[in-house]
Amino acid sequence: MSLIGNILWLFLGGIASGLMWLVSGFLWCITIVGIPYGRQCFKFAALSFCPFGKEVVYGGGAVSFLANLIWILFFGIEMALANAIMGLLLCMTVIGIPFGTQFFKIAKLALIPFGARVR
Repeated sequence: MSLIGNILWLFLGGIASGLMWLVSGFLWCITIVGIPYGRQCFKFAALSFCPFGKEVVYGGGAVSFLANLIWILFFGIEMALANAIMGLLLCMTVIGIPFGTQFFKIAKLALIPFGARVR
């Protein structure tokens, strides 16, 4: 079932969400200081292209907290809002609810990517 969900996901906004993560990763990797942020973006781009059947586990310490603060200031709010709006739009229909919840999962991840692992 997750294969069908992931295929439909790509057509219902997954490509746009994944491309946002890829572009963010490339922009962060332009500087040496931003490479850890870019690596996080590339990890989560894979989740954004195929979210069904995957789970995000949150954790981390003080370093993750500081990295998330820097992330929120530069990219986090915009990406979280874009994913949350897509989630709201998809949840307006009964068929779109599973896809909307995946966008909400990615929106939360867009706010606090450091300390999060994808399983």
